[in-house]
Amino acid sequence: MYRRSGSVADASRYNRRHVPFLATPVRMTHHALVALVTGSTSGIGAAIARRLSADGYSVVVHSRGSADTGRAIAAELGSAAYIQADLAIDADRVRLAREAVDVWGRLDLLVNNAGISHVVRHDDLLGATPEIWHALHEVNVVAPFRLIAELEPVLRDASMRGRAGCVINVSSHAGVRPKGASIPYAASKAALNHMTRLLARSLAPAIRVNAVAPGLVDTPLTADWTDAQALWREHAPMRRSASPGDIAHAVSMLASNDYVTGEILMLDGGLNLT
Repeated sequence: MYRRSGSVADASRYNRRHVPFLATPVRMTHHALVALVTGSTSGIGAAIARRLSADGYSVVVHSRGSADTGRAIAAELGSAAYIQADLAIDADRVRLAREAVDVWGRLDLLVNNAGISHVVRHDDLLGATPEIWHALHEVNVVAPFRLIAELEPVLRDASMRGRAGCVINVSSHAGVRPKGASIPYAASKAALNHMTRLLARSLAPAIRVNAVAPGLVDTPLTADWTDAQALWREHAPMRRSASPGDIAHAVSMLASNDYVTGEILMLDGGLNLT
């Protein structure tokens, strides 16, 4: 069982209702690589979880809510577990890290996909309140960092098994270009990108750290974003927005390449070229 000294919360404090749902009833003692994918009950995160499972990973599925959906996805994947945690709460971050490792006793890949957004016009400076800034930064920047910090010893152990531990952060093209739902959102993704590079340098060679930066992705959330859809059709060289599967494929590629680190992979169909 994973233990990290000096943590801000004691793992024994969590309520019993948070005990991980393990799709395979018998705890496996021998298995393939293990991945934790945060925010993986819908959209991009669910596609990543399914892709990694197809790649041979045992997967820890996570969400803040949607517990029934999380358990269903874990059951669908087979060699998978589901853990519910609110990444805006630091004690939950610590608990998620510990429980994710406790399922199989190891972790090889962390995908920080969970994030939040808030729509505020870029010229509405007073609308971008301190509360919005704090909320977005807490989930989009602090939470990924805290998970990486908590899981660093376990990810380092992966390198001792012959393969570097791996972290992949799901960012946004808004963190690279002056775009996005709001300035606080874009700034949080820019911070995530820079953090990715800083950690890639400081944790190498035992742990690789990369990010993917999608543009518009076709999910239920973006189904009515007609202006954005038109922008991608008319101006992106690939003439379409991305599917969740496109992003999952890129995550799979970064996870499988043992040499790439510190990269922010733009996934916007070439829109950044225009």
